[in-house]
Amino acid sequence: MTESQRVLRLLRQFESPNITFVSRDGSWPIVWSRAKGVRVWDADGRQYIDLTAAFGVANTGHANTRVVKAAKQQVSRLPHAMGDVHPHPLKADLARTLSQITFERWRCGRHGKTIFGNSGFEAVEAALKTAMLATGRPGVIVFEGAYHGLGYGALNVTHRDFFRAPFIKQLGGFACFAPFPSAECILNFGDSGGSHEDQIKLEKTMTVIKRIARKHSIGAVLAEPIQGRAGIRIPVRGFLSALRSWCDANDVLLILDEVYTGFGRTGAWFACEHENVVPDLICLGKALTGGFPLSACVGKADLMDAAWPDATGEAIHTSTFLGNPIGCAMALAQVEELKARGLVERSARLGNLLLRQMCTMRAPSSLLLNPRGMGLMAGLELLRRDGSPATSEAVSVLKEMLRCGYIMLAEGEASNVLSITPPLTIGAADIVRAVKAIEKALVKCAQ
Repeated sequence: MTESQRVLRLLRQFESPNITFVSRDGSWPIVWSRAKGVRVWDADGRQYIDLTAAFGVANTGHANTRVVKAAKQQVSRLPHAMGDVHPHPLKADLARTLSQITFERWRCGRHGKTIFGNSGFEAVEAALKTAMLATGRPGVIVFEGAYHGLGYGALNVTHRDFFRAPFIKQLGGFACFAPFPSAECILNFGDSGGSHEDQIKLEKTMTVIKRIARKHSIGAVLAEPIQGRAGIRIPVRGFLSALRSWCDANDVLLILDEVYTGFGRTGAWFACEHENVVPDLICLGKALTGGFPLSACVGKADLMDAAWPDATGEAIHTSTFLGNPIGCAMALAQVEELKARGLVERSARLGNLLLRQMCTMRAPSSLLLNPRGMGLMAGLELLRRDGSPATSEAVSVLKEMLRCGYIMLAEGEASNVLSITPPLTIGAADIVRAVKAIEKALVKCAQ
């Protein structure tokens, strides 16, 4: 029995059955053993190139030297403090840094204030609570295809029925969904050509938003600048700007979920910057630390001050591990690494290369390919000739790519979009080789 087989056998025996999918033919999953940069080694010694950045976490590369050093130093000095009671210095330092790279850098005349959490959905829930306290209005407008996490608060604003249906009887029902105006043809963020069809989509979305607001007491609009889990769906040009204008005109807060898109993933520090839109609240996670559970909801200081009462010794929103010292140390190192190595700019540059390579791919006769992306957040949608999702083909490509030494994921409700979100440290040669490998896998799996 190999080490991988031993591990999977234990998981089948002792882990909830709904967590880890194990294929009967042994082709999925691999068992990770170690990782460095863009490469991963499994428990049996095989090497892979990671085209997922481990769910978009490893923006500065796996086991980044600066980040690992910060973690090691902190774990030996102070691995845990007391969240909302007795703070530690790095929590204050990180709160200031998050203000500097968001609202202060956006020069909107404000600084930011932070609520820390552990996972991305906790940042979303902190934002939802802030909106409720600030406006007194419970309704939230979100978008079809949205994924904001699976905690009960976040599940209300996550659209996919697969996640919601089993728990619908316990959900509060404060969210109203509007169409997400996904652009048809994307070569970069907002570069949909501004077609007439795209403008119709945007107008339809705004019409639905206005209709919802007439029927419900709306305090916030919550949006992903790019819908990752929905299949790397990029909105039409002007979507975020239209939301900002409508929110301003109606005294509604704009919350942007940049848990996935933040920290250089799209070729900018945050995806909202591509339209020069400043949100009222921004939700951060994933690549914040490069590998430690930490998230943050950062809001305009005057908004946070108006929404949340001064502490009196018992916080109304907190957790045991709030602002954990190890996570804060890693986050500060992660931000410095992104700056020092110019990884945000690198993401933009290599993202253009990736899209060019994807657009020249030759599709098998049985498939249609729809490439799209922004920075190093790209997707390749697979469709059959009749326009239906090529789900089985996409799954076959994932397994073939894994066999060839590449780790990938499928996104979208039909799991027919191959996502490419590698560490921002990936090299141009690795990108070219990966696209060629995908092209070969498509041909093989479409036969």
